[in-house]
Amino acid sequence: MGLMEANGFHCTHDSDDPHGEIVVVNTCGFIADAKEESINTILEFAHAKTEGRIERLYVMGCLSERYLAELEDNIPEVDGWYGKFNYHQLLEDLSGKTESTAAFRHLTTPRHYAYLKISEGCDRHCAYCAIPLITGHHQSRPMDEILNEVRWLVSQGTKEFQVIAQELTYYGIDIDGRQHIAELIDRMADIEGVEWIRLHYAYPAHFPWELLEVMRRRKNVCNYLDIALQHISDPMLERMKRHFTKQETYELVKRIRREVPGIHLRTTLMVGFPGETDEDFRELVEFTKWARFERMGAFAYSEEDGTWSAEHYKDDVPEDVKQARLDKLMRVQQNISAEIEAAKIGQTLKTVIDRQEGDWYVGRTEYCSPEVDPEVLIPASEQLETGCFYDVRITDAEEFDLYGTTVK
Repeated sequence: MGLMEANGFHCTHDSDDPHGEIVVVNTCGFIADAKEESINTILEFAHAKTEGRIERLYVMGCLSERYLAELEDNIPEVDGWYGKFNYHQLLEDLSGKTESTAAFRHLTTPRHYAYLKISEGCDRHCAYCAIPLITGHHQSRPMDEILNEVRWLVSQGTKEFQVIAQELTYYGIDIDGRQHIAELIDRMADIEGVEWIRLHYAYPAHFPWELLEVMRRRKNVCNYLDIALQHISDPMLERMKRHFTKQETYELVKRIRREVPGIHLRTTLMVGFPGETDEDFRELVEFTKWARFERMGAFAYSEEDGTWSAEHYKDDVPEDVKQARLDKLMRVQQNISAEIEAAKIGQTLKTVIDRQEGDWYVGRTEYCSPEVDPEVLIPASEQLETGCFYDVRITDAEEFDLYGTTVK
């Protein structure tokens, strides 16, 4: 979007009423639900084009990277198809220019926070995951390039950074064989104006322990780590090709909590992977009760074309069993979340205000990533400013939301 605007286009992200415009749909091809949503969106705009409400329709991203031939045959209304990385070709086709003007990005989030991608691709090759098939090998961005982007974003008013990658902790290995994530975060924390840095999508194997020292020492690195663990049963971990064991997982969680007191861990767990037995699932439930993750998401296994599990395993757990296991696991987590959030009543927490909705300001603490984690609701009568930080005393709690008032 930044490149397009630098070359004379005006871009609106998620327009409420696209009309008489060029529409570019950016797709996801990771799991079945995301693919279905992407296809439905394409079909919606294809219908709008047929009705004459939009002029041209282009599609890019992971879905068209994987399924180009099938999509071209089935949705002829689309004027052009592009993969995940050839947006320069899209720009050339739209503008006729073979060289694009250098540009910074166009933020699609509120100005005060941004997602900062530090690498693309993944070298892990978990049995169920299509990401390496879509994005290829891990490629770290140069550190100076990332830091310059942070400085520019700060100059535009950004205060909070969600650092993301398909595999965060691998950062730097493709450059010189060493993990540089701790160094990168430490240098980011030095930049004046960076209020919060939050870390997403770490991997448990070969975890860089020096990162925990940075988290403990730097006040603007949030006590928050997103680390997808997927399962706890050794047979499942082996079949998933996770290269990590049950015992190592327990030790990892204990060490992280010991070295960063008060940290909030977010994880993702999977049920219904091929061969998952009742005993495997029972171990997963017991692990969830033991770990008491502050943030946890779970999903049922979805067979993805081209992955090891799709080619070597039978998807043998019935859909109703998958759903029943998912529901039970999330009920367990719901109770844990309610207890953890209730324990915050009476605490005063630094909170950023994201928006106002009706009678409430909606904010987040350092323990909450946008859109996926609990929010803090503060009465709108307090006259607060979006994007600013306040000390908020928590007065009440629900399973996934907090209520509070500012401390003067």
